[in-house]
Amino acid sequence: LTPVPSGHRPCGTASPGSGWALSRRPAARPADRPVPQDVAALEYRAPHLAAASLAFAFPAPPAGSRVLDVGCGTGLVARELQRRGFGCLHGVDGSAGMLERARGTGLYRQLQRCVLGWEPLPGPAGNGVGAVALLTRCHPRVTWCSGGLVTLSPVWAGGFLCLTTRSNPSNLRYKAELEAALQRLEQQGAWQKVLAQEVERWERATEEEESVQGTGYISGVVYIYRKCPVPPLEEG
Repeated sequence: LTPVPSGHRPCGTASPGSGWALSRRPAARPADRPVPQDVAALEYRAPHLAAASLAFAFPAPPAGSRVLDVGCGTGLVARELQRRGFGCLHGVDGSAGMLERARGTGLYRQLQRCVLGWEPLPGPAGNGVGAVALLTRCHPRVTWCSGGLVTLSPVWAGGFLCLTTRSNPSNLRYKAELEAALQRLEQQGAWQKVLAQEVERWERATEEEESVQGTGYISGVVYIYRKCPVPPLEEG
């Protein structure tokens, strides 16, 4: 990513599973994505934190689990997941240029262009047990964060969703909307919360008013949810 303004919103990544479906608005231009020098300067830790949390919470051996990395262009999440034993990595991105960057990492088994919000996420058929969707750096206008989570197919039952977002002041409204949407899905019995991990030093702040108590860092949070099975229809 290029220097990311303090108000940027996180997205996500999806991993092991059968089918997956998400939606969001057109992806950011390649120029809006982090590049290695910016990642180092900002100490951008979302991919590392998401992968570490997922590896901690994941109940199955990761090697055979499919991961769908949504907004995969930088390859940062794939590197972190591979280090933790996740080997079956797939990726989607709305930018052809970012897909080429992801292809250059050699970490993905399959890459596909997908403009979230306009097209459904691609995914193999089957059940979702052991599947994970990992989403880091979602934009506040990403429509699936509120309503689109509901559209995840029933074949996703048993699969996982990992999301990250920032907790800096300019992102609090979006964070509240996201948490409200997740809470509604949990109350409806659609999703079960596995963990919500707050992290104080998420990345360096680019503006002093965005930092946590003058530390120079922005805080953030990792969410992991599991899709609840759909109860069978009663006969008669």
